[in-house]
Amino acid sequence: MKRYSTIMSVLLTLALPVAGQCAEAPKAPEKASSAVETPKAPEKADAAKPGSDKSVDAIQKSMSKSKHSMMGGSTTGAGGAALNASGKVAETMNGGGYTYAKLAKDGKETWVAYSSVETRVGDQVSFKGCIEMTNFQSKALNRTFDSILFCGEPEVANKKAAAKKSPGSAGASAAARGKVKVDKATGANAYTVAEIFAKRAALHGKQIVVRGQVVKTASGIMNKNWIHLQDGTGSDKDKTNDLVVTSNEMPADGDVVTISGTVAKDKDFGSGYKYKVIVEKGTLKK
Repeated sequence: MKRYSTIMSVLLTLALPVAGQCAEAPKAPEKASSAVETPKAPEKADAAKPGSDKSVDAIQKSMSKSKHSMMGGSTTGAGGAALNASGKVAETMNGGGYTYAKLAKDGKETWVAYSSVETRVGDQVSFKGCIEMTNFQSKALNRTFDSILFCGEPEVANKKAAAKKSPGSAGASAAARGKVKVDKATGANAYTVAEIFAKRAALHGKQIVVRGQVVKTASGIMNKNWIHLQDGTGSDKDKTNDLVVTSNEMPADGDVVTISGTVAKDKDFGSGYKYKVIVEKGTLKK
């Protein structure tokens, strides 16, 4: 019996330290929950509504195609509210597929911009549903507007009167800067300016090549560039010496260029702008 007690005493002496160590050992971390909360997907944006900031995004995309910039620009008013504008055109210019006009009314001046249409100083115009931009930069005009309204097509109060007074294509013709003498283009379908006027009926709808000096240009009108070419042929009296070419390209005034394009006769753009012959979709031929 005594021997048994001794053995138990020894066993207890050995077991107690082990039990103490087990009691002080840190517990293993609980297993992480497999259900992890994931962020909710953003709600789908509402469709753009007229006068909202989203409609401004549509204007940005439109202007980026016309080489405009909205750097630093921002809408004003609650939610970019649609605005109306009206007044007499005091100044107008074109660039990047847009017409810019300064309106004067009741001693105040307002700048508006809209897709290129013929606009003359003195026109009485009105707009609905415009969006105001502040600090708007136009790369095409190399100009920043403190405030400008982007609008749809204007309503012109004196449109009929303006059409009657319009100088039309005759008034838009260019006078040569000195005597012009340019050799005729070579190769197939090559014609002089005078030949294109004389053969306009037969050449209508056909591709031609013409070489001449650029004597006048106008950019961004009806989303086209307008180039006046002269080569020294034709008659200034008969208005057969100045050929108008529309193009997406723009040579510099005074350049001698060769252009390929499609002939159209009796082209009427309205407001007195009618051409006996015009070359459309012109491309510079190298």
